[in-house]
Amino acid sequence: MARERKPRHTRDFTGLFDMIAFPEAYRITYLAGSIAIPAYADIKRDLGLIRAEFVLLACLAHFPEMTAQDVARVSQRPRNTVSRAVHRMVAEGYIERAPDAEDGRQARLRITGAGRDLQARAARYLTAHQDQVLAHLNPDERRHLSDLLRKAARGAAAMGAT
Repeated sequence: MARERKPRHTRDFTGLFDMIAFPEAYRITYLAGSIAIPAYADIKRDLGLIRAEFVLLACLAHFPEMTAQDVARVSQRPRNTVSRAVHRMVAEGYIERAPDAEDGRQARLRITGAGRDLQARAARYLTAHQDQVLAHLNPDERRHLSDLLRKAARGAAAMGAT
Protein backbone atom coordinates (compact mmCIF):
# COMPACT_ATOMS: atom_id res chain seq x y z
CA MET A 1 0.00 0.00 0.00
CA ALA A 2 1.35 3.41 -0.99
CA ARG A 3 2.07 5.78 1.81
CA GLU A 4 -0.14 8.88 1.71
CA ARG A 5 1.84 12.09 1.39
CA LYS A 6 0.92 15.06 3.48
CA PRO A 7 0.85 18.39 1.68
CA ARG A 8 3.95 20.49 2.23
CA HIS A 9 3.24 23.66 4.11
CA THR A 10 5.33 26.64 3.24
CA ARG A 11 6.46 28.74 6.14
CA ASP A 12 5.35 32.33 6.07
CA PHE A 13 8.43 34.50 5.75
CA THR A 14 6.56 37.74 5.04
CA GLY A 15 7.43 38.96 8.53
CA LEU A 16 10.75 39.92 6.96
CA PHE A 17 8.89 42.79 5.29
CA ASP A 18 8.65 44.43 8.73
CA MET A 19 11.78 43.12 10.46
CA ILE A 20 14.43 44.01 7.90
CA ALA A 21 16.42 47.22 8.41
CA PHE A 22 15.26 48.60 5.04
CA PRO A 23 11.56 47.60 4.89
CA GLU A 24 10.41 50.01 2.17
CA ALA A 25 13.26 49.12 -0.18
CA TYR A 26 12.65 45.42 0.42
CA ARG A 27 8.89 45.72 -0.13
CA ILE A 28 9.34 47.75 -3.32
CA THR A 29 11.89 45.27 -4.64
CA TYR A 30 9.64 42.34 -3.75
CA LEU A 31 6.61 43.89 -5.46
CA ALA A 32 8.62 44.90 -8.53
CA GLY A 33 9.98 41.38 -8.82
CA SER A 34 6.51 39.89 -8.39
CA ILE A 35 5.33 41.93 -11.35
CA ALA A 36 8.39 42.15 -13.59
CA ILE A 37 9.90 38.66 -13.41
CA PRO A 38 6.84 36.73 -14.61
CA ALA A 39 5.80 39.48 -17.04
CA TYR A 40 9.21 39.60 -18.76
CA ALA A 41 9.30 35.80 -18.90
CA ASP A 42 5.91 35.83 -20.66
CA ILE A 43 7.00 38.65 -23.01
CA LYS A 44 10.15 36.72 -23.93
CA ARG A 45 8.21 33.48 -24.48
CA ASP A 46 5.34 34.97 -26.47
CA LEU A 47 6.87 37.98 -28.22
CA GLY A 48 10.59 37.20 -28.30
CA LEU A 49 11.57 40.44 -26.54
CA ILE A 50 14.05 40.62 -23.70
CA ARG A 51 13.64 43.19 -20.94
CA ALA A 52 16.08 45.73 -22.39
CA GLU A 53 14.30 45.63 -25.75
CA PHE A 54 10.91 46.16 -24.15
CA VAL A 55 12.25 49.00 -21.99
CA LEU A 56 13.75 50.64 -25.08
CA LEU A 57 10.43 50.41 -26.94
CA ALA A 58 8.50 51.64 -23.88
CA CYS A 59 10.72 54.72 -23.57
CA LEU A 60 10.49 55.51 -27.27
CA ALA A 61 6.71 55.01 -27.25
CA HIS A 62 6.41 57.92 -24.83
CA PHE A 63 8.93 60.41 -26.25
CA PRO A 64 9.23 61.51 -29.87
CA GLU A 65 12.95 60.73 -29.87
CA MET A 66 15.69 59.79 -27.45
CA THR A 67 19.33 58.74 -27.50
CA ALA A 68 20.48 55.37 -26.19
CA GLN A 69 22.12 57.29 -23.35
CA ASP A 70 18.75 58.88 -22.49
CA VAL A 71 17.14 55.42 -22.39
CA ALA A 72 19.91 54.05 -20.18
CA ARG A 73 19.57 56.98 -17.80
CA VAL A 74 15.77 56.91 -17.48
CA SER A 75 15.53 53.11 -17.31
CA GLN A 76 18.61 52.56 -15.16
CA ARG A 77 19.69 49.81 -17.58
CA PRO A 78 23.40 49.45 -18.43
CA ARG A 79 24.43 51.35 -21.57
CA ASN A 80 25.86 48.26 -23.24
CA THR A 81 22.57 46.42 -22.67
CA VAL A 82 20.63 49.31 -24.19
CA SER A 83 23.08 49.44 -27.11
CA ARG A 84 22.52 45.75 -27.91
CA ALA A 85 18.77 46.32 -27.72
CA VAL A 86 19.07 49.29 -30.11
CA HIS A 87 20.98 47.21 -32.67
CA ARG A 88 18.42 44.40 -32.61
CA MET A 89 15.37 46.70 -32.66
CA VAL A 90 16.82 48.65 -35.62
CA ALA A 91 17.57 45.39 -37.47
CA GLU A 92 14.02 44.15 -36.80
CA GLY A 93 12.47 47.42 -37.98
CA TYR A 94 10.99 48.40 -34.60
CA ILE A 95 13.02 51.59 -34.24
CA GLU A 96 14.86 53.98 -36.55
CA ARG A 97 18.24 55.52 -35.87
CA ALA A 98 19.37 58.87 -37.30
CA PRO A 99 22.57 60.83 -36.68
CA ASP A 100 22.38 63.57 -34.05
CA ALA A 101 23.19 66.87 -35.76
CA GLU A 102 24.49 68.36 -32.49
CA ASP A 103 26.60 65.41 -31.29
CA GLY A 104 28.11 63.08 -33.84
CA ARG A 105 28.75 60.44 -31.17
CA GLN A 106 25.03 60.09 -30.51
CA ALA A 107 22.16 58.84 -32.61
CA ARG A 108 18.54 59.90 -32.36
CA LEU A 109 16.15 56.99 -31.92
CA ARG A 110 12.49 56.89 -32.94
CA ILE A 111 9.96 54.10 -32.65
CA THR A 112 8.28 52.83 -35.83
CA GLY A 113 4.64 51.84 -36.20
CA ALA A 114 5.60 48.17 -35.90
CA GLY A 115 7.59 48.98 -32.77
CA ARG A 116 4.67 50.87 -31.27
CA ASP A 117 2.36 47.91 -31.92
CA LEU A 118 4.83 45.45 -30.37
CA GLN A 119 5.35 47.70 -27.36
CA ALA A 120 1.59 47.96 -26.80
CA ARG A 121 1.21 44.16 -26.93
CA ALA A 122 4.09 43.68 -24.48
CA ALA A 123 2.78 46.39 -22.14
CA ARG A 124 -0.42 44.39 -21.69
CA TYR A 125 1.63 41.63 -20.02
CA LEU A 126 3.07 44.03 -17.45
CA THR A 127 -0.33 45.62 -16.88
CA ALA A 128 -1.92 42.21 -16.29
CA HIS A 129 0.75 41.15 -13.79
CA GLN A 130 0.61 44.53 -12.07
CA ASP A 131 -3.17 44.28 -11.75
CA GLN A 132 -2.91 40.74 -10.40
CA VAL A 133 -0.33 41.68 -7.74
CA LEU A 134 -2.25 44.80 -6.69
CA ALA A 135 -5.73 43.25 -6.91
CA HIS A 136 -6.21 43.27 -3.14
CA LEU A 137 -6.06 47.09 -3.07
CA ASN A 138 -9.27 49.03 -3.50
CA PRO A 139 -9.29 51.88 -6.07
CA ASP A 140 -8.51 54.57 -3.47
CA GLU A 141 -5.60 52.55 -2.06
CA ARG A 142 -4.29 51.93 -5.56
CA ARG A 143 -4.43 55.65 -6.40
CA HIS A 144 -2.72 56.50 -3.11
CA LEU A 145 0.02 53.92 -3.74
CA SER A 146 0.51 55.29 -7.25
CA ASP A 147 0.78 58.86 -5.92
CA LEU A 148 3.33 57.84 -3.27
CA LEU A 149 5.41 55.83 -5.75
CA ARG A 150 5.35 58.74 -8.24
CA LYS A 151 6.55 61.12 -5.52
CA ALA A 152 9.30 58.73 -4.41
CA ALA A 153 10.43 58.08 -8.00
CA ARG A 154 10.58 61.82 -8.78
CA GLY A 155 12.59 62.35 -5.59
CA ALA A 156 15.04 59.64 -6.66
CA ALA A 157 15.31 61.21 -10.12
CA ALA A 158 15.97 64.62 -8.58
CA MET A 159 18.84 63.10 -6.58
CA GLY A 160 20.43 62.06 -9.86
CA ALA A 161 19.43 58.39 -9.65
CA THR A 162 18.15 58.53 -13.24
